[in-house]
Amino acid sequence: MQLSPNEHNNFSLTRFESMLKTNNVLFFDSDEFEEIIHHYLENGKIALAKKATKMGLEQHPTATSLKLYQVEMYIFENELNIADALLDQLQLLEQSNEEIYIQKANILSRRDKHKDAIELLQKALAITADPSDVLSLIGMEYLFLEDFENAKLNFMKCVEADEDDYSALYNIIYCFEYLDQEVAAIDYLNDFLNKNPYCEVAWHQVGKLYYDLKEYKKALASFDFAIISDDRFIGAYLEKGRVLEKLKNYAEAIESYTVTLGIDDPTSFALLRIGKCYEKLGNEELALQFFTKCVEEDGLLDKGWIAITDYYTRKKDYKKALIFIDKALSIDSENVLYWKRYAKLNKRLSLFEEAEHGFRKTLELGNYELETWLMRCDILIELGDNQAAIKNLFQAVEFYPENAEIEYRLAGLFYNVSEEDKGDYHLKNGLTLDPEFIIILEELFPIVCIKKTVRQIIKNHKKTSI
Repeated sequence: MQLSPNEHNNFSLTRFESMLKTNNVLFFDSDEFEEIIHHYLENGKIALAKKATKMGLEQHPTATSLKLYQVEMYIFENELNIADALLDQLQLLEQSNEEIYIQKANILSRRDKHKDAIELLQKALAITADPSDVLSLIGMEYLFLEDFENAKLNFMKCVEADEDDYSALYNIIYCFEYLDQEVAAIDYLNDFLNKNPYCEVAWHQVGKLYYDLKEYKKALASFDFAIISDDRFIGAYLEKGRVLEKLKNYAEAIESYTVTLGIDDPTSFALLRIGKCYEKLGNEELALQFFTKCVEEDGLLDKGWIAITDYYTRKKDYKKALIFIDKALSIDSENVLYWKRYAKLNKRLSLFEEAEHGFRKTLELGNYELETWLMRCDILIELGDNQAAIKNLFQAVEFYPENAEIEYRLAGLFYNVSEEDKGDYHLKNGLTLDPEFIIILEELFPIVCIKKTVRQIIKNHKKTSI
């Protein structure tokens, strides 16, 4: 009985793996070795692929196809000089093997010689029986050169050669978007859809482009056509849900997101969006249920934890909100959005040392918003650490020079530490920048405001500004 191709492949693989477990050496023809090596490469088993290549060349030392796999291994291990030398030898024997040109181009690409790589790929294109793959490689080289027009043209040729090459189709749209040619991209996809009216990928891409252009009704129609073309296309349901949210059709958006839960394992994105829709509909209990499911599904999705924290914050249940942001921080202690909420919640609970720590971490992680500097300063004032507050504000000045809110705070702090001249200097700066913000001095430093010198500076400024 003759074996089918798949059965033959499995049989070869089983024999090969059986051989590895024993000392017996079995014979395989070169085609079998190719199938075995390809299988291991496809599954990321590089060590086994190398072993199969070595054994294959021991049994078939002149097999070009196996030598090309050996070249591929060398390139993977960044042994580019060895790979290049081996390709030179092969090229002397086979001038018309496009795979040799492709691998030499791969080496040039890794050496950032993309123009030279394109020249070799053009030679491969001239002799190949399958132009689509080579055109795709040329397109990628143009992407490396950031020549998006030529990249786009080559990917278009890929699609002309193979209408099912969705990878090339995605790359075409990427090039259009990078070149800010969204309308041209829609025109291209509409032409494509005239020939392929049931291509769900193209409908999906058209919908996304309309969404970006804020043409939500056209986007909605496009996603509906994608679903008609493939009623199990999760991406189309998710995008349709996003559009319905924009149109404030929250109940329909929930329906669209919910469909995805029945097609495959629930995604944290769908669960989060369902929760957000219920929130918009005023059903906070169901919203919380879905936010909770979201973080159970994916504890690394910060939007889920933030949604729960903000839910309890709106309810003024700051202690419970803090419990959840603590859980989030235990999973990702480098998330600046978590730390800012942690700081604000502790401030609301009058836990000033914890709040100060939170704002300090927020700044250390690169959140340099003015609000962060000012809130940390006000907490340091509350804690009585004037010097740390002054240092904090001078760091803030580097990002926000000539800011009245900073100047009034510096004035009050310098008066607090009895550095009157510096206090006068910053008070005058604050009054020059915005006299209305004098309220900051009155609220944070009420004792300073009754000082005779301070009242005189304020009085003099009012006279000169009349």
